[in-house]
Order: sequence, then C-alpha cells, then structure tokens
Amino acid sequence: MTLAAGPEGDAGAPLRPRRRFRPRGRASTVPVPSAGAAVLSSAPPGAPAAPVVPAVVGDPRGAVHHPARAALRTPVHPLVDHPTHPPAPPASRRPGGPWAAWSPCTPQECLPPRATTGTLRLARRTAALLSVLAVAVTVVPAAALLGARVLDPVLRALHRAVLRAAGVRLVVRGGPLAPADGRGALVVADHTSWIDIPALGAIGPVTMLAKREVRDWPLIGALAARIGTLFVHREGLSRLPGTVATCADALRDGTLVGVFPEATTWCGAISGDYRRAPFQAAIDAGAPVRPVTVAITTPDGRPTTAAAFVGEQTLGDTVGRVLRLPGLVCEVTVGELVEPGPHTDRRALAARARDRVRHPRPVTTATAV
Repeated sequence: MTLAAGPEGDAGAPLRPRRRFRPRGRASTVPVPSAGAAVLSSAPPGAPAAPVVPAVVGDPRGAVHHPARAALRTPVHPLVDHPTHPPAPPASRRPGGPWAAWSPCTPQECLPPRATTGTLRLARRTAALLSVLAVAVTVVPAAALLGARVLDPVLRALHRAVLRAAGVRLVVRGGPLAPADGRGALVVADHTSWIDIPALGAIGPVTMLAKREVRDWPLIGALAARIGTLFVHREGLSRLPGTVATCADALRDGTLVGVFPEATTWCGAISGDYRRAPFQAAIDAGAPVRPVTVAITTPDGRPTTAAAFVGEQTLGDTVGRVLRLPGLVCEVTVGELVEPGPHTDRRALAARARDRVRHPRPVTTATAV
C-alpha cells in the first residue's frame, strides 16, 4: 500500500521542483543511490558508474522519513511496511502485558503534517456537523421509542449525513451486512479512524461494541448509549465473560454486533492482532462473522493516514484534521460470511476473519452512498 502524498491541506498535490537546494545537517555515513539512476543514466555500457551521493539528514531527496512524502518521489507500488514504524514487540513484552489494548502508532510517526490551510472549509464543515448532531439529539430518542423499524433507517440517514458533512464520500462494495436468513452476525473490521463507525452505521443497523470511555464523551456518549451501544471495560478481565455473554445474547436475537477486534486504533499502514473474545461470542451463539474492509483514500484513490485516530490524539484533533482536507473517500467492502464450524475454536475463527478483512475478495459492483 502506498500512502497518500503531501500535507493534509493539499493531499495528492504534485511535488513542485525546487530551483535551489541547500543541504542542512550532517551527512549520513550510509550512501543512498539515486532512485531510478539505472534507468535514467545515459552512460554507455561499461562506463564507470557515477559516484554515489551520501544522503543528508533533512534532505528531502535522500532517505525517506514518512510514507506521505515517499509517495511524492517513488512510483506507486505495494508497500509492505510502514517505513517509520519500529517493529512491534511480542505481546508478552508490550506495555501493560499481553491483554492490554496497545498500538505502536503515534501522531508523530504515522500522520502527515498538520494542514495550515482550509480554515474556511473547517468552519463550514464544523457548522454542518453540529447541525447533524443537533438533529440527532432531537430525533434519536423519539425514534428509539418507536422501535427498530423506525430507528434503523433514521440512524443510517444520520450516519450518512455525518460523512457528507465531514467531506467524506462513502462507496460500498458487496451486499448488505445482515445475513439473508435474518440471523445476527458479528461484523468485524480493522480500526483506524472515527470515520469507521459512521461508515458501518450508514450501511446497516450495527450495534457497536465500544470501550467504556466512549460513554463519557460529551453528547456522543449519550447518543451511543441511547442507540444500544455495548460498552466494555477493555482492561477488566474479570468482566470479560459477562461481555461475551451479553454479545452472544444480542447475536441470538438477530442483532448485527460491530466490533473492532484490534481493541484500539492503528494507523492503517500496519495493523494489530485480533482479540479472540468476540469470536467466542459468535461461536456460543452459532452466529456467522461478517468481515468488512474499510479503506480511506484521497479522492484520486491513494491510501492515506491523515484520518487516523492514534496515540495521544484527542477526538477534536482528529476530526479537525479531516475537516480541513479537500475531501476523502471511504470505501467499504462487505465480505462473504464466515461460518463457525462445529469444531471451530475462537483462535481459528479470528484468524479466518482477519484474513478476509485484510485480503478481501474482489467485488466488481460499487455503490456511492
């Protein structure tokens, strides 16, 4: 995956050639050959090779320090790893131990530079988002009293309105989230951004499994509780059996339960391990798993980490970054159901779901929502 180029305010803008360049800092001891030198060189065969110019720290033509800048200078090709990420330690050596929610992603390492433009765009979209939230505060409680037949389409409309207000275009590939036979399903996806939640809510009546801290967020927490969000204590292992039982009961009742098995957000350039507890709920309820792939790109189709919600970021910061951008595209691919077999354990089911999420099968039909 090649990440989007440019700062947030001009994602996708071409790199302008510089008339002058004055290197700063000290020279690296590791020589870096010029990219594409073998292709562009006009020297005849057998001629001595051109001298290798050492990379200079801070030189944008030398070593790559961020994938967003790398895409400006390199051809588009699959990127195996995030060039600035340190290797993830084994689960037993992570801060808080193997059960704590953990991610190596930080704003400093994973996000493009903060945009300095788009102030008017930010103000306009902020007003639009606040308007949608004001409508939600008024409409959702009344719709909830009238039951799922009324509440579900209201929530889908509100989630779509949130995305439009934020300048995010939603594209859906594949069929509906709900199984055709009316059963409940565990809807699983990787988690990179706050955009993931309205994207799922815009295509189906999904009851999300969320961390308990969301309940305390102003306005959003109250709305989440009102629509039936299942709040869990991520660090409370003693409460895990109760969470699994609650999730299994919802699945038996035909509910689409949405969960991000990584348990926290990653930037999207790399991804985390899947927790297995939600998959035990699917096994206990005999419910299938619906893998969903959420990809956030620039309007010209390049993946970007600009919308990621990672590390010590606040919700206001990550939303503000998105609102300043000229636009984003959120592409949701709905995968085929993964049915737990009679002897399937949660480890195997989690692995199958993870593979379907990260390696979705091609879907030719797409619908802009």
